[in-house]
Amino acid sequence: MIAFICLAFTLLLLAGMPLAVILGLTTTLSLLLFTSTPLDIIPQQLFNALDKFVLLAVPFFILAGSIMTRGGIARRLIDFVSALVGWFPGGLGIAGILACIFFAAISGSSPATVVAIGSIMIPALIKAGYGERFSLGLITVSGSLGIIIPPSIPMILYCLVMNVSVAKMFLAGVLPGLLIGVVLMLYTWLVARRLGWRGSSRSSLTAVITAGRRGFWALLLPLIVLGGIYSGLFTPTEAAAVSVVYALAVEMLIYRGFGPGELTAVCREAAVLSACLLFILSCAMTFVWLLTAQELPQQLAAIILAHIHSPWLFLLAVNLLFLVLGCFVDDVSAMLILAPLFLETLNQYGIDLVHFGIVMVLNIQIGMLTPPFGLNLFVAAGISKQPLTRVARGVLPFLVLMLACLLLVTYLPRLSLFLPHLFLS
Repeated sequence: MIAFICLAFTLLLLAGMPLAVILGLTTTLSLLLFTSTPLDIIPQQLFNALDKFVLLAVPFFILAGSIMTRGGIARRLIDFVSALVGWFPGGLGIAGILACIFFAAISGSSPATVVAIGSIMIPALIKAGYGERFSLGLITVSGSLGIIIPPSIPMILYCLVMNVSVAKMFLAGVLPGLLIGVVLMLYTWLVARRLGWRGSSRSSLTAVITAGRRGFWALLLPLIVLGGIYSGLFTPTEAAAVSVVYALAVEMLIYRGFGPGELTAVCREAAVLSACLLFILSCAMTFVWLLTAQELPQQLAAIILAHIHSPWLFLLAVNLLFLVLGCFVDDVSAMLILAPLFLETLNQYGIDLVHFGIVMVLNIQIGMLTPPFGLNLFVAAGISKQPLTRVARGVLPFLVLMLACLLLVTYLPRLSLFLPHLFLS
């Protein structure tokens, strides 16, 4: 059966079929041809995969991101960080990175961060003389912080398939996300110094206070969502619902950048994206159920342990595998399929599942930036009206920095485990 599964999966993938259909069809054919299990089990498994309370957080965070992308929260965040750091050499670029970090801590979505911040910052950076390729690359990469800085939709999915605490995963993503943000800001500052990019204006405490007052309600949202989770006031799922209600109230009643007439279109957009993501999840979980029933994780663990005798070499091999897969398939789907298969191997090596989850999410982040199928590349190309190849060339120098950060997080587990051990041990 294993040989048939691999062959069918490969052939269907090469045929260009959607990944969810590939997973569902491969599972169905394998059960039909090699087992006596009735096919009634498939809809049961599809339902069981989605019958999880924590999954409610996914459509809620997607909806909150859609609301804030259309409203005025992103604009006010950018105004505040520009007043705060805009006077530095390369200050406008640093402001773009900080805006992405703030918005990432609200939306939990990488594409939403690129759209919301990039649609404003990319033209502003180009107009300020930062160079088209640098501007495209900087915001496209900074926007990818949306899946490593909590709350994060891929983190929620990983916790579901690996039975890991969402709160621990969220805490574990804070330091790696800030590390990447600091590296990007340092690189921007060095390039600005070398090329003579000056700050946009003089520092002014009055301007910072004014921008902070105008953006107060936007800046408060990450504190409410993350503070509520870590204080135990509400669960991550409830936090997602709170973010939707808060975003609607702020956009419609305070900032008035979002009208009731737009609500239907925003809900429709979020519903379609949520349905696509959850359908892939249910098919992936059903496929993993089949592989687990055939004891593939145990067989895979035996093969890996026979050839790789160090957990560090195993992590290197996993990173290389996901970096290659990220060029051809959606890394989120690859994580949903492969992470449970590595569970037995991780237990044998004694690798912490939270640490491994952060490594997986960083690989997903890089996969969103690698051609030909990097999602953030398509998003950035769409909002900037530039060819995909030009965006990819702009991202290329930043990918080197991302790979360096990936290696640091992979081989320094304390970066991801320090905060969970400090607050939730």
